[in-house]
Amino acid sequence: MSMSHLYGTDGEDGVEMENFEVSDWDLQNEFNPHRQRHRQSKEEATYGVWAERDSDEERPSFGGKRSRDYSAPVNFISAGLKKSAAEDASEEDSDEDEKPVKQEEIPKEFVPKKLKTGGNFKPSQKGFVGGTKSFVDFGSWERHTKGIGQKLLQKMGYVPGRGLGKNAQGIINPIEAKQRKGKGAVGAYGSERTSQSLQDFPVVDSEEEAEEEFQKELSQWRKDPNGGKKKPKYSYKTVEELKAKGRINKQLSAPQKELSQVKVIDMTGREQKVYYSYSQISHKHNIPDDSPQQPLGKDSKPQGFALPELEHNLQLLIDITEQEIIQNDRQLQYERDMVVNLTHEIQKMSEVLSHEETAISNLSKVLGMVEECERRMQPSCENPLTLDECAKIFETLQDKYYEEYRMSDRVDLAVAIVYPLMKDYFKNWDPLKDCTYGTEIIAKWKSLLENDQLLSHSGQDLSTDAFHRLMWEIWMPYVRNIVAQWQPRNCGSMVDFLDSWVNVVPVWILDNILDQLIYPKLQKEVESWNPLTDTVPIHSWIHPWLPLMQARLEPLYSPIRNKLANALQKWHPSDSSAKLILQPWKDVFTPGSWEAFMVKNIVPKLGMCLNELIINPHQQHMDAFYWVIDWEGMISVSSLVGLLEKHFFPKWLQVLCSWLSNSPNYEEITKWYLGWKSMFSDQVLAHPSIKDKFNEALDIMNRAVSSSVGGYMQPGARENIAYLTHTERRKDFQYEAMQERREAENMAQRGIGMAASSVPMNFKDLIQTKAEEHNIVFMPVIGKRHEGKQLYTFGRIVIYIDRGVVFVQGEKTWVPTSLQSLIDMAK
Repeated sequence: MSMSHLYGTDGEDGVEMENFEVSDWDLQNEFNPHRQRHRQSKEEATYGVWAERDSDEERPSFGGKRSRDYSAPVNFISAGLKKSAAEDASEEDSDEDEKPVKQEEIPKEFVPKKLKTGGNFKPSQKGFVGGTKSFVDFGSWERHTKGIGQKLLQKMGYVPGRGLGKNAQGIINPIEAKQRKGKGAVGAYGSERTSQSLQDFPVVDSEEEAEEEFQKELSQWRKDPNGGKKKPKYSYKTVEELKAKGRINKQLSAPQKELSQVKVIDMTGREQKVYYSYSQISHKHNIPDDSPQQPLGKDSKPQGFALPELEHNLQLLIDITEQEIIQNDRQLQYERDMVVNLTHEIQKMSEVLSHEETAISNLSKVLGMVEECERRMQPSCENPLTLDECAKIFETLQDKYYEEYRMSDRVDLAVAIVYPLMKDYFKNWDPLKDCTYGTEIIAKWKSLLENDQLLSHSGQDLSTDAFHRLMWEIWMPYVRNIVAQWQPRNCGSMVDFLDSWVNVVPVWILDNILDQLIYPKLQKEVESWNPLTDTVPIHSWIHPWLPLMQARLEPLYSPIRNKLANALQKWHPSDSSAKLILQPWKDVFTPGSWEAFMVKNIVPKLGMCLNELIINPHQQHMDAFYWVIDWEGMISVSSLVGLLEKHFFPKWLQVLCSWLSNSPNYEEITKWYLGWKSMFSDQVLAHPSIKDKFNEALDIMNRAVSSSVGGYMQPGARENIAYLTHTERRKDFQYEAMQERREAENMAQRGIGMAASSVPMNFKDLIQTKAEEHNIVFMPVIGKRHEGKQLYTFGRIVIYIDRGVVFVQGEKTWVPTSLQSLIDMAK
């Protein structure tokens, strides 16, 4: 870039001289720094200040014009006609009008906040087009057209002379333009709205109010031009405000006790102040300080009234007064809270007092009743207390004074009053002669003395329950004495006595009687029992104890079976007394033990008896056969069928064959066959083995009739035998059909019963279904659990179910087992 604008050139000598004058270019560059720069040519970029240039380019061009080309041909431009002096004068006047208005000539209310100008450049635009043009001929262009726009507007409801829109709210005249004075920013010269805009859009203009507020805020930061001192503004607090402030400070100061001894330096006021806690800052009197204290100068006047000591004392009195008001408010609030608290305490104490008075009154009445009982129990009393009167007194205590009765020590009271009367009541009692004596009295005292919170069927501390102690100490000694003298074979009186007291005596006391008193006596008597010499059968004095003792008698069954087995060693089936002795034990012994006992001791004897039986069609002795058949209900059907197959049917078929081989009378054979068959019960005849034997006899008779072709044949024999065979086979078929019908009916009834549950929902339902199919009792044991699982009885077996597995109680532990094994064990 050339620097020729800074260095001048001496014409003749060519000496360059530095020019320090401020030129127009400098002014333009200062006031318009963003003007268009001179673009540097390639030659200037290469040679710098030594580059050649035209004289016209010594100053940069503001119009961005290209450099003149003097090699081009000359172009002549018309300069027009020369104007006269009058025209020049008028143009100068118009130029003066177009000059910007001076700052002093602008009204004060239109002075801009900050006016920036771009120098002394003249505006290129001389005025706004159409600023003063009238709108009378608006729309006159339609005279040169067909008026399609006007027609379209009228079709849509437009009325000439009114505004557009549904409600004619549009403006009629076009928007006017208003020329702004000078070159200031928008709004620098006041409102620029025209009269037409104010007419069309009448709105409230709040710019003047905003300007006044701005000037007011601006004046707060200026010094008073009059030089007067402003009046200080004081803030006043009421007593209620101080109270509220004290309550807030009390709430805030509670968690800030650790900051109560912090040193605080306050430099917010005229003077530096030192506080020793944060709470003191909030206690200082708040007087707004509008202006800081001015140092005394030439023009300043000294203060007429300045007493800092007095101001400090006044401030101190104000602070003390505020603190006293706050403390008094807090004390008043505390006293009010205390009054409310004491009121509630008085109410509570009055309720407690009334309750205590009622309790004292009741206790005094109870004490009077007890003292009256003690007085009447003295030996010298003319009206001694009876057991019935004492029971009425205890009923009164329980009904009217229940709380005192429960809180009192009933055990000691019963020991002191009831026990002596109870001893006197039972002193002449014989339980075996009068077994129901005292049951009503004891039942009444049970409801009066028994502790409801304790279970009466479990062993417990006697000091906690008066009734149990009464039964153990008063009633139990009489029972011990009578059991010690009792003979087990005379069981009727003792069983009746315990049956009458079973609902009154606590369960644990009854268990103690049966386990410790009755069972040892029975065990000792069983050991001394001899079935061969004793005339009284053992079941007559053992079986009555079954309802009371149940499983407790199980240990006695084994020695009884052993003694019965020893007694049956020399027994013969002709002796029917054995059946009379054994028959009552069939339902007492378990099915397995009973079957084992019969197979070991009875079945061999019956087999020997059948071996001794002689089958003679002409002269038959049936005694031995009757002795065996009499045991049909005692021994199982399978055992009886086994005896017949082994010891009876071989001889019987052999006799039939020998008889048929000697030209017999078939009518006699038919009667003989039907006679023997009638000797067996339907249950035995339904057994497949027995059916096979009789069918075999029919086959033998049919073969005998059909084989004797050449010899003499009794007339009608073959027909009779065929008829007999057909009849017997038909009976068997009918019997089987009837059995199948019964089974189908049973299955149908069972299906109806199971229709609701059709398919077992869980393992327990499956076990119940199997138990019903095999006629086994399956039920829960009430009140018995093992590891939280309910115990069940499956026949005589105790089980519990855990996650689909059945556990059976063994000797020491619970053993898992399958369902089929469980069914086999139960059978």
